[in-house]
Amino acid sequence: MLVYQDLLTGDELLSDSFPYKEIENGALWEVEGKWVVKGSIDVDIGANPSAEGGEDDEGVDDSAVKVVDIVDTFRLQEQPPFDKKQFVAWIKKYIKLLSGKLDAEKQEEFKKTIEGATKFLLGKIKDLQFFVGESMHDDSSLVFAYYKDGAVDPTFIYFGHGLKEIKC
Repeated sequence: MLVYQDLLTGDELLSDSFPYKEIENGALWEVEGKWVVKGSIDVDIGANPSAEGGEDDEGVDDSAVKVVDIVDTFRLQEQPPFDKKQFVAWIKKYIKLLSGKLDAEKQEEFKKTIEGATKFLLGKIKDLQFFVGESMHDDSSLVFAYYKDGAVDPTFIYFGHGLKEIKC
């Protein structure tokens, strides 16, 4: 199994259990999330509790909740949304921090593709949800989520250069 960690914080943000598609010349990774039910699920086995002297809710746990699989699996923490000015300030800081962590070849690749990736994200800024890893570190990568036209499940976007592959 492969796990992808935030290169800046070490937070686990993704794994190969969630296939990704490269977009914007490989600068961004797009991953499909799914709403799932976590916890107890009510199963009807055809028994009639009232005829058997039981109550209707007997043995049923109401702790089932709907969660997005990626958010739940990697304990992503939602952040307040950014406006364009806040996002541009964040991306400038992110570019500086991440560039220092990349080798020369990856750094050149990152610099060539980050402008297109930034424009792509700025074009969707009003539709994006913002997430950080479990540590909620100030200097972490952001993970973005949005709903494509008519989709019921969110699509997540990661900065490909900001992820470090770890074999488990």
